[in-house]
Amino acid sequence: MTVHFIGAGPGAADLITVRGLRLIEKCPVCLYAGSLVPTEIVEAAPEGARVIDTAPMHLDEIISEIEKAHEADQDVARVHSGDPSLYGAVAEQMRRLDALGIPYTVTPGVPAFAAAAALLQQELTLPGIAQTVIVTRTDGKASPMPDGEDLDTLGRCGATLAIHLSVRNLSKVTAELSPHYGEDCPVVVVYRATWPDEKVIHGTLADIRQKVRAEKITRTALILVGRVFENHEFGDSRLYASDHRHILRPR
Repeated sequence: MTVHFIGAGPGAADLITVRGLRLIEKCPVCLYAGSLVPTEIVEAAPEGARVIDTAPMHLDEIISEIEKAHEADQDVARVHSGDPSLYGAVAEQMRRLDALGIPYTVTPGVPAFAAAAALLQQELTLPGIAQTVIVTRTDGKASPMPDGEDLDTLGRCGATLAIHLSVRNLSKVTAELSPHYGEDCPVVVVYRATWPDEKVIHGTLADIRQKVRAEKITRTALILVGRVFENHEFGDSRLYASDHRHILRPR
């Protein structure tokens, strides 16, 4: 018996990986985060499978369901939104399974920031503009931010920022980043990327709060900040330059 942690992607049912879908199709037990994972994905579970929405459950209840499956020698598809490596609350489940001696695997998924960039048809790194992407969040109801990971500190490098779980903290975001990026720096707020009701709001650090408030967006949104969202004067990458030589394009 094995528990398969599966990243279901940002929302669109067809953005799950082939591997993730195949695992769901064969597991007799499927536990999924119903608040963010579309039902179309778990409908792929085999006929007669035990399919449980874990959104209203706490950790002990989830582990109890896994223990029941373990006793019955039934594989479990544990389906999370996005990618399990980011803000997935997966680590504490793995720790419990390690203590119980229950084996597990992890299948990656498309993260929200990648889905948002695709929706915007935007590269998050541009030559001479930004070559670093920082994925972060702000303090909220969840875990506090560690020392040194505040936006005032992270913003000093000028990297492209993908700020999760923070749309309620937009005033804090704009206040801490404006001294480093400038109030005219582009900001894009992407609401429910790849879902049918997805929405994109363009603005700057100076006006994005008012625009988001007007749209009444208070959750499930990603904040993207950086000069890459305005700059069309960047240089071409050296990767495809005619005079750039490498092992596959020798002199």
